[in-house]
Amino acid sequence: MENTRMFLIRYAEIGTKGKNRYVFEDILCKRIRNRLEPLGDFKVWRDFGRIYIEAFSDYDEDEAINRLTKIFGIVGVCPVTVADEFSYEGIRAAVFKYFEETFGDSPDNEYDGYKFSFKAHTKRINKDFPMNSMEVDIEIGHDLLERFESEGLTVDVHKPDVMLEIELRGDKGYVYSKKIPGPGGLPVGTNGKAMSLLSGGIDSPVATYMIAKRGVEMEAVYFNSPPYTSQRALEKVEKLGTILSQYTGPIRFYNVNFTDVQLCIYDNCPHDQLTIIMKRIMFQIAERLADKDECQAIVTGESIGQVSSQTMQSLGVIDAAVTCPVYRPVIGMDKQEIVEYSQRIGTFETSIEPYEDCCTIFVDKHPVTKPKMYAIERSEKKLVGKIEELVDKAVETAELIILK
Repeated sequence: MENTRMFLIRYAEIGTKGKNRYVFEDILCKRIRNRLEPLGDFKVWRDFGRIYIEAFSDYDEDEAINRLTKIFGIVGVCPVTVADEFSYEGIRAAVFKYFEETFGDSPDNEYDGYKFSFKAHTKRINKDFPMNSMEVDIEIGHDLLERFESEGLTVDVHKPDVMLEIELRGDKGYVYSKKIPGPGGLPVGTNGKAMSLLSGGIDSPVATYMIAKRGVEMEAVYFNSPPYTSQRALEKVEKLGTILSQYTGPIRFYNVNFTDVQLCIYDNCPHDQLTIIMKRIMFQIAERLADKDECQAIVTGESIGQVSSQTMQSLGVIDAAVTCPVYRPVIGMDKQEIVEYSQRIGTFETSIEPYEDCCTIFVDKHPVTKPKMYAIERSEKKLVGKIEELVDKAVETAELIILK
C-alpha cells in the first residue's frame, strides 16, 4: 500500500484566538514543516480553519505520524483521500478508494473487513457544490451499502463504529475517518520563553512538558557536581532533554558545574539549611542564564509537601531569592499522578534510572522544613565575600548544548 499523500491537521484551542488565530496557525505550520523536513518533500498550508500537509516524495509514514502527534497545537492527524474531481462522482470514487485502502486488506484495519457500522458526515464549506450536505450523506450511505453490505457493512446514525467525514472546501473534496490524537495545547513559540531546572528525576521533565504545551519555548539548566555526580548522571539528563525536544523542538541546555558553590555552602552554613540555600543559589544562577537568553520565567518540578524543601514555607523562601516568576505546573499533583504523566510522554523509564542528584548528596539527615527568612539570610551572610566569585564562574563556564 502506498504512502498517504495528504493529511488534514485538526486543532482546537487555536480556533478560539479570534483575529490573532492566523498567528498561531502560521507558527504551527512552521513547526510542522521543520519537523517533517528531514523525511521528504512536503507542502504545508492553512485554509479556513484547517491545516493540510501534502507529500511530494516517498517518506516513512509511521515516522511522519510519530512526529506530527508530538507537535503541540495538533489535536488530530487525519490521513485523507482527495477526490480527483469536484463532483458527486469524484467524491464517491474517493470514498470507495478510501474504504478499500483503509478497511480492505489494510494491516491497520481494526475491524474484520467491512464488518462495522458507519455514518457519513459532510461539511459543505463550498456552497457552490450542487448537492447540500444531507443529500451527499444520503447518497454516499446508499452507494456504500450497495457495494459493501454483503460483506458486513451497516449504518448506525447514532453510535457508528466509523464516522466517515467528507469536507467540500474550495474545489477539493476530502475524505477521512481516522483521527490519530495529538497532544493539543498551543504551538511552541507563541507564548515566550522559560528556563527549566531540569534534573534526572520524574517531576522536572513533566513540568517542562506541561509549560511547553502552553506554547512556551523551553530552555533548561542542569546543576552538575563532579566528582559527587557522575558523567552518567549528566548523560541521563541530556537524554531526558532529548526526549522532551520531540515535543518542544531544540532545547538550549546549560550544564552548570555547581561543585565549588556547594562546597562553599557546606563549609559555611548550618547543615539543616543546606538544601534551601543551595536551591536559592541555583535559582539565582538560573535567573542569570534566563536573563541572558531573554527567558521570562523559571520552571521547576516541585510539588507541595513531597520533600522537606517543598513545603509552603520552603518554597516561599526559595522564591524570594529571585525576581522573575517561578512556575510549578505539577505543584498540586501527587507522585502517582506525575508518574502516570511521565509514562504518557515517554520520560519515565529514563527518569527511574539510577543517578546521583547534587541536592540529595549534600542533604542533611534532619533538614529544616519550615525555614524562616531571617534565619536563612543570617546564614547566607557567612557566604559574603566567598561565594560571589564562585557563582560568577559557574555562570560564565556553563556548557551550552543544543538537545534535539
